[in-house]
Amino acid sequence: MDPFLLMVLVIVVAVVFEYINGFHDAANAIATVVSTRVLTPRQAIMLAAVTNLIGAFWGTAVAKTIYSGYIDMAGGHIAIEGMQLAIACGLMGGIVWNLITWWFGIPSSSSHALVGGLCGGVLGQSHLEWGRLIWSDTVGGKTVGLWPKLIKPMLISPFIGFTLGVLFMI
Repeated sequence: MDPFLLMVLVIVVAVVFEYINGFHDAANAIATVVSTRVLTPRQAIMLAAVTNLIGAFWGTAVAKTIYSGYIDMAGGHIAIEGMQLAIACGLMGGIVWNLITWWFGIPSSSSHALVGGLCGGVLGQSHLEWGRLIWSDTVGGKTVGLWPKLIKPMLISPFIGFTLGVLFMI
């Protein structure tokens, strides 16, 4: 495929992901305040729009973590076209997951969907070379990888939430 067309495809798919991410996460964020009547739907949507805009200008910490903390870009030769295709496939995986969870009303994280899609795209592009994924490592004194930054917190957080909920109720 022509590299320019592939780049255009990645940009278009990224814009579609961001659009879907917007209404997917906004729905999750404002559902509670609207259902409990803390805010009207109009107030909640305005609050979500303003805070999302501020968040977009605040920094790129999440994007930097996703870019540099989960996939080994230096391990072996990766053609730019292969990475562009892996990114496009990862974005499409995130889009599909967000639409499925949105349709069925299942709360989910778009960032986690994106990370899962990107990991799947890289695995597909590298013909299931699992070494392309960073499972756990220390870089510059900081811990990075799927296990310490994504999987372990995902497994531990429900127990912490349950325990704190019980303690607060008592």
